[in-house]
Amino acid sequence: MLAVLLLLQAAGVNAASEAPERIAWRKTPIAVELAVGAERLVHFPGAVKIGVPPQIQGALRVQSIDGTLYLLASQSFAATRLVVREIDNGRVYLLDLSAVADGGKHSPIQIYLPDEEPGNGSEPTTAPSPPQYGYVTLTRFAAQQMYAPARLLHELPGLNRVPIRREPVALVRGDAVEAVPLVAWRAGDLYVTAAKLTNTTDRPQTLDPRTLRGRWLTAAFQHNRLHEAGSEADRTVVYLISDRPFAASLR
Repeated sequence: MLAVLLLLQAAGVNAASEAPERIAWRKTPIAVELAVGAERLVHFPGAVKIGVPPQIQGALRVQSIDGTLYLLASQSFAATRLVVREIDNGRVYLLDLSAVADGGKHSPIQIYLPDEEPGNGSEPTTAPSPPQYGYVTLTRFAAQQMYAPARLLHELPGLNRVPIRREPVALVRGDAVEAVPLVAWRAGDLYVTAAKLTNTTDRPQTLDPRTLRGRWLTAAFQHNRLHEAGSEADRTVVYLISDRPFAASLR
């Protein structure tokens, strides 16, 4: 997963350098034209998944990461309706996507919600609300902090480190896996915690989120299988998202 993230970040550098075309989502399908062979980025307010009709699957490459679609057409096709859905809240967007061999647009598209737009074209008079991040964005951020090279790390506005006690806790039911919280962050009302899991037995262990103690909104393992204790693969990291600090959610 991490390798894919870094590859997509590198691929989007050139496109991101252009000023995006801002389009408000008003429940009217948005026309997106591609130039064959040129990747175009479409940014959404949150992480999304997309449905691609069968008739253009062979002509279109689609990658979705962190609220951005990376669209690349290998041949021209007429306008086709695509359904894009936000993962966290289920909001649906409609794109009328087409590709042309000659011409076409390259600039990124920034899709925003009308309530994010100032009423009279001037700056808002009230202070902006802190950014709200979805579960996928927070989990991906924590994974990058744990495994990505330092030169590729980046901060998310409004996401701040919070103190946490680095000592073994009874996170996993049974005595086979030891858990130690490593680092935690807070973004608004959500907390994300990275905890190290280590196999303490001479048998491989398969991790299951249903064996975790506590109240968690999501739990994602970097790897869900641990080799026997003492091997190079006897440990991994779990990323936990909660609406309370780690210690309070564990109770």
